[in-house]
Amino acid sequence: MSGSNYSSSLSNHAAKQYTSQASFVYSKNYTAAIWDLLNPKEGEKIIDLGCGTGENTKRIKDAVGERGEVYGIDSSQDMLDKAGKDSSDVKWVQCDIQKISETLDPSLEGTFDAVFTSAVLHWCKDDPESVIRGISWLLKPGGRIAFEFGGFGNGAEVRTALHAVLKQRNVDPEPLDPWWFPTDTQYDQMLAQHGFKTSSIGLFPRPTPLASDLIGWLETFCRNTWFASFSKTEADELLEQVQDICRPSCYWKLDSPGQGRAKDEQAAISAGAGERGWGKTEGWSLMYIRLRGLATKT
Repeated sequence: MSGSNYSSSLSNHAAKQYTSQASFVYSKNYTAAIWDLLNPKEGEKIIDLGCGTGENTKRIKDAVGERGEVYGIDSSQDMLDKAGKDSSDVKWVQCDIQKISETLDPSLEGTFDAVFTSAVLHWCKDDPESVIRGISWLLKPGGRIAFEFGGFGNGAEVRTALHAVLKQRNVDPEPLDPWWFPTDTQYDQMLAQHGFKTSSIGLFPRPTPLASDLIGWLETFCRNTWFASFSKTEADELLEQVQDICRPSCYWKLDSPGQGRAKDEQAAISAGAGERGWGKTEGWSLMYIRLRGLATKT
């Protein structure tokens, strides 16, 4: 195992794993609030930054209609391949959103009515301000950005456990931690410094039931980032350790609150799980804290 930085693995999210373990990211229930902020209108030109497999992007295209124009941007080609199979009406482009102006066609500068970005900006730890500069580069004067991503305290139990298991192996977790979870005040100030005025911004707690056990979530969001440089054997051990640490806070079971037993989990996984978790008697859930808002380019 080497202490390599996480950033080279940010484009390695797998579409299949994403859709099976993290469909809540684009579900209508969980994106309703940011959708209302975006309020897409017929004929508008809108870009989705960090579009993933494109579910939200396609909804935006339906809203703007034939006269509208929509771009979907993601760093993962696997995600874009999945998105492109289902929709040819959207322009799909691979790009690190921390390098928008350096990567996208120069003719796109200042041409968009709105930017939409959901569950993405907390991955931009390397240079979060460059993302704001890129958004300004994309938008027309008076254009708007509707955003939602992990805010201060998001997934605190899991993040603390990830740091702990790495420190136990004498590994510095800071270079491997890919997440940036700002406060609403911090992000509001950053937006203002780059010529944006917020009309809405805040932190919103959202308990989020998982589709399977915590390991399924960790394999989706942490295996190719936090543990990208570990062997499969090492990574599997670390994932198990993180799940054990988080069990008292993140696993619930009606007949033994906070003390669910591992032997019960496989039956629950086999039975399947919907957006709201395993069922009525047990499940894994994480406390997401969402930083959500709307800002206009002045």
